[in-house]
Amino acid sequence: MKVKSILAVNLLIVVLMAGFALWAAGTAPPGMELPTHWNMQGEVDRTAPALTALLIPAGVTLFLGLVFAIIPSIEPLQDRMAGSAPLLRATWLGTVALMIALQGIIAAPIFGLDVGAGAVLVLVGLLFVVLGNMLPKSRPGFFVGIRTPWTIIDADTWIATHRLGGKLFMLSGIVIILAGIIPMPGPARLTIVLASVLIAAVLPTVYSWRVWQRGHRRDREA
Repeated sequence: MKVKSILAVNLLIVVLMAGFALWAAGTAPPGMELPTHWNMQGEVDRTAPALTALLIPAGVTLFLGLVFAIIPSIEPLQDRMAGSAPLLRATWLGTVALMIALQGIIAAPIFGLDVGAGAVLVLVGLLFVVLGNMLPKSRPGFFVGIRTPWTIIDADTWIATHRLGGKLFMLSGIVIILAGIIPMPGPARLTIVLASVLIAAVLPTVYSWRVWQRGHRRDREA
C-alpha cells in the first residue's frame, strides 16, 4: 500500500489546523478557555487555554497520521496488505475528518456558538458507519480489521466475521448518531452508547470463534 500521498495530505491538514488554531486563539478574548471534554449531559467538564485546546486535535492528527503511515511497512502479512488497504485508508481519512470537525467544535465558543457533546457523538457515529461499510472489504492482517486468533489464521472466518462486524458497526453508528441528536438524560445516553459499542466489539469476537470451530470440526470429519 502506498501511503506517501495520504501522508502528505495528512501533514498539510496538520499545518492548516495549526494555522487555524493560531488565528482563532488570536481572536479569542484574553484568558478565554475552550472545551476539551463533555460529559453525557452535554456539559463541558474540562477546559484548556484557547491555543492549547485548539492545538490538541492538530497534534492528535499528526500522531495518528504517522501511526497509519507506519502500519503497512510493519504488517507481517505483506502479501495480504493490499486487501485491507481500503479499510486502512477509510480509517485514516475518517479519523482526520473527525479531528478537523472536533477542532471546529472546540473553536465554536469563540464565534458565539455552542455545539456541545451531541455533535461529537454524531461525528463518532458517522465514523462507525463508514468503517462498518468498509469492514467486509478487508482481508486478514495484524493491524487492520477485527483481529482475533481465528480470523487471522483463516480467511473464511475473517470474511464471515467482518460481514457481521460491518453490519453491527453501522448499526452502532446509527444508534450513536441518534443518541447525539435525541434529547435524553445523561445516564441513558451513556448506557445506550456503551451498549452499542460493546455489542459491535464483542459479538464479532465470539462469532469468529464459532465460525472457526464449525469449519475446524468439518475439516476433522472430512
